[in-house]
Amino acid sequence: MTALTAPAPASAAGRLRWTLADGLTLIGRELSRIRQEPGELVAALIFPAVMVVLFGYVFGSAISVPGGGDYREYLMPGLFAMVTFTAAMTVTMRVATDASRGVMDRFRSMPMARAAVPFGQTGAEILNGLLGMAIMAAAGLIVGWRAHNGIWPTVEAFALLALMRYALAWAGCYLGLVVKNEQTADQLIPLVFPVTMLSNSFVPTGGMPTVLQVIADWNPVSALTAACRDLFGNPGGPTAGAAWPVAHPVAATLGWALLLLAVFVPLSVRTYQRRGR
Repeated sequence: MTALTAPAPASAAGRLRWTLADGLTLIGRELSRIRQEPGELVAALIFPAVMVVLFGYVFGSAISVPGGGDYREYLMPGLFAMVTFTAAMTVTMRVATDASRGVMDRFRSMPMARAAVPFGQTGAEILNGLLGMAIMAAAGLIVGWRAHNGIWPTVEAFALLALMRYALAWAGCYLGLVVKNEQTADQLIPLVFPVTMLSNSFVPTGGMPTVLQVIADWNPVSALTAACRDLFGNPGGPTAGAAWPVAHPVAATLGWALLLLAVFVPLSVRTYQRRGR
């Protein structure tokens, strides 16, 4: 398919405005598609609340929190982190579906900024994720979870979750462009669960075998979970001798997010451009 090209603005500021304008249009397209598929939207919004109730009451009576404290307050930061990491697979599936159905080819035939398509896919995921986090937070409040450190640390925790979700969305965008097939992408979805489970999200890592404990402590999920526990003021803070990512979770999470963005933003844009050649 021959691509139509519009004259690119000469200045860097003009190119940025062009990309943002086209990207915002594609974000609107993604949100409209979700509204047209209410079953998918309802399932995505119910899932966080179900996770809170299921894990809170099933695990709550069987697991003791290191240093004492309510298990549901220990659990909520882990659930926030787990749902955040599902963003990678969600965007992978969405991008692979568009690629396999020819939507990406139609986008390339239009006079639009090349970076706008990945920007639109990842931007839409942030808006969906914020809504999901709000529903999960409401469910947590109902079952007894509270943020104890005040408004600003709470805002910082949710901002950290949003930043990591955005970074993971770019990773998912690249993966979706690479696999190019929605069936393959669907088979990759279960891979997110070992990553989220092998962490401190649901249980303390101190009782794990040494090898698994090292993996769990250096897992980005554990750093994000520990950062949220610290900022929310929930139980389960790092113990003496904890691995660096768990002992300094905010810095570790920021590092992981910036690394993911530095790697996958240029990779996603370059891969999208090359697929049109």
